[in-house]
Amino acid sequence: MTGTKSRLSDGELEQENDLQESAEALSQAARDLDEKVRLETLAERLLERRRAPEPRGPISGRRTGLRRLVARATARINQFADFVLPSRPLHRLLLRGLEVEEKEIHLSRGAAGLDGLRIAFISDVHAGSCMNAEDLVRLFTKVAELKPDLVCFGGDLINTRERELLLFREALAMLDAPLGQYAVPGNHDHFWGQDIGLWEAFLQEHGVRVLNNAGARIERDGDTFWLAGVDDLTEGVPDLEVALSGAREDEPILLLSHHPDFFYEAAAVGVDVQLSGHTHGGQVKLFGWSAVRHSRFGWHEGSYELEGSQLYVGRGLGVTFLPMRLGASPELPIFVLRTLA
Repeated sequence: MTGTKSRLSDGELEQENDLQESAEALSQAARDLDEKVRLETLAERLLERRRAPEPRGPISGRRTGLRRLVARATARINQFADFVLPSRPLHRLLLRGLEVEEKEIHLSRGAAGLDGLRIAFISDVHAGSCMNAEDLVRLFTKVAELKPDLVCFGGDLINTRERELLLFREALAMLDAPLGQYAVPGNHDHFWGQDIGLWEAFLQEHGVRVLNNAGARIERDGDTFWLAGVDDLTEGVPDLEVALSGAREDEPILLLSHHPDFFYEAAAVGVDVQLSGHTHGGQVKLFGWSAVRHSRFGWHEGSYELEGSQLYVGRGLGVTFLPMRLGASPELPIFVLRTLA
């Protein structure tokens, strides 16, 4: 039995090469179109954010000289109140009402190894503003007892002074999450020209990796997600592109951003989940209304969705301006990842 071997003629070979080049050109055009759509979407989101009304109130997060002046003045009021008013006992009484609740996050991508992974989210501690070292040890001991796989700090660990970092020395020793501890800076961590490098160095020395426009791959049971963090929106220079530069297309992305209004940028590039703080849930609310509005878009507390991306805004643990909370109790959420795989 004889076989015949087919050969392409020069014309057929040239035609096949042309088809291959056309296919590659179409594929590149599709990629360019996707990138153009992504950039246009991001531009639209940025424009919407700029057009939105400014947050209101003396601690709203606007970068103004008046806000800085008021913030420093109220910090002094907090310090003075520690001596002449029962502000610490009042705040400790408030911490007895700390809400600890497990909240499931359903991921549309991500393998089975991530299912059930537990993340403790700690934000807006404001150490030094009615929160001392003893309070922090008590709180972080509670976190350790909850046995999270991962601990994430959402910014505003301190209130106005770098030396407030020292209040964390004993408390941070309480934490030993198997997948690590990570943090991003908030606006108060930047205040008054504070050396954010010192803030970062202190945390890293005490076992907390800082994701200031950076990311890290978190792995459990052979499966991974990308944990990214950006600088504060109002006092820092957030760079999401750099923070996501190591992420793979097939893995979920969880973003830490102190300010919730960064969610427009996150959703525009397909971030799965953003965890934020900053708002204190309004801190003092009467009949659901607060005089202080931290978000232009009404993202004050709880869960939100935008273009398939999820946002959770935590109420945080501490206080600023006033040594009290009303209608916005302190919160320590434990997020449990759920995957479809």
